[in-house]
Amino acid sequence: MSLTSDITSYNPEWPALYADEVVRIAPIFGQSLIQIYHVGSTAVPGLSAKPEIDLLVVVAADEALDEWTASIRKLGYKRGGDLSRGHHFFRRNVNGIRTHKAHVCIEQHPQIARMLKFRDHLRSHPEMRNEYQSLKLKLEEENTEGIGEYLEGKAPFIDRVLSSLD
Repeated sequence: MSLTSDITSYNPEWPALYADEVVRIAPIFGQSLIQIYHVGSTAVPGLSAKPEIDLLVVVAADEALDEWTASIRKLGYKRGGDLSRGHHFFRRNVNGIRTHKAHVCIEQHPQIARMLKFRDHLRSHPEMRNEYQSLKLKLEEENTEGIGEYLEGKAPFIDRVLSSLD
């Protein structure tokens, strides 16, 4: 079974696609917006990835979630399930192909530090980036059940890297 997108070689246009999307979605969050980060594999130069731009939107509070959901829907996003309390997920497909994911997290949510630490570690450790890339390609090749199986296969590697940084 395929993933939401096929893994492709790093595309140097990904940072520009991220920047373009920030301009589109930042106004939705108004005064609650603290910062938007480029995270995930497309944020790591040289790393093969599913060509889906991951945005980490950090907000002061999420009382306006229903308003944000209505506004971001107008930009082509659909609301996914909450990944945890204070961590909301949105996805955007264009012509049936996933192009963007937005993780909206309340300030101080532990997932913020996890995403940024993992991204920064891969950016500064090419050997770890290459190991992660090999794992992702192997998981994609062996995948029979879809994205859940793929994410589950990556989790021990991510946890191991993050625990080594604490």
